[in-house]
Amino acid sequence: MRKLTKSTIVVGAALAAAVGFSTSPASAAGTWTVTGGGSFTAVATSPILTDTNTGTQLKCTKSNAAGSAANGTGLSGTAIASISSVTWTSCSGPAGISFTVTAQGLPWKLNAATYSAGVTTGTITGVKAHISGLCNADFNGPTAGSTATLTGKYTNSTHVLTVSGGNLKAYNVSGICLGLINNGDSAVYSANYVLSPATLQITSP
Repeated sequence: MRKLTKSTIVVGAALAAAVGFSTSPASAAGTWTVTGGGSFTAVATSPILTDTNTGTQLKCTKSNAAGSAANGTGLSGTAIASISSVTWTSCSGPAGISFTVTAQGLPWKLNAATYSAGVTTGTITGVKAHISGLCNADFNGPTAGSTATLTGKYTNSTHVLTVSGGNLKAYNVSGICLGLINNGDSAVYSANYVLSPATLQITSP
């Protein structure tokens, strides 16, 4: 009887811990509030895609995006905002080689995970892109054809969505790439998108 009671306590404690972890205030479903939402556009100046295996950087002068976030309270952090279009302007790599970048897998989803002092950190999911020019490649997730997950951080005071990190990888590399981009290379996309109108606020207790 004593063993059964101790076992029951252990199991109960484990279940309580699991429930507590899955519903922590910063990440629980139903704790998020969005105001000033609706449709938005966003512009990032000088975004960069970096092949972390070779150090090759693909730089663009600008990236434009558009999306929406629904106003509400008690929202889930999942898909708290949606990015419906992304374009890039004047992209070039080493020696000034020009590239065209095309977003795929749209819409991408912004998922809120943690909140602190006006800053929401989470993920951007569904991400895929293709570059074309003298060198061609697909940038997908961990496996060919899969979608990537990037790190996203939204700051209420500046209305800036910062994109970084993630698990992008290069696939279907072809053309004259000269070893600058190779199949299986990991990549990081870095950009700061300024939203307009400057009204969106995302909060969580």
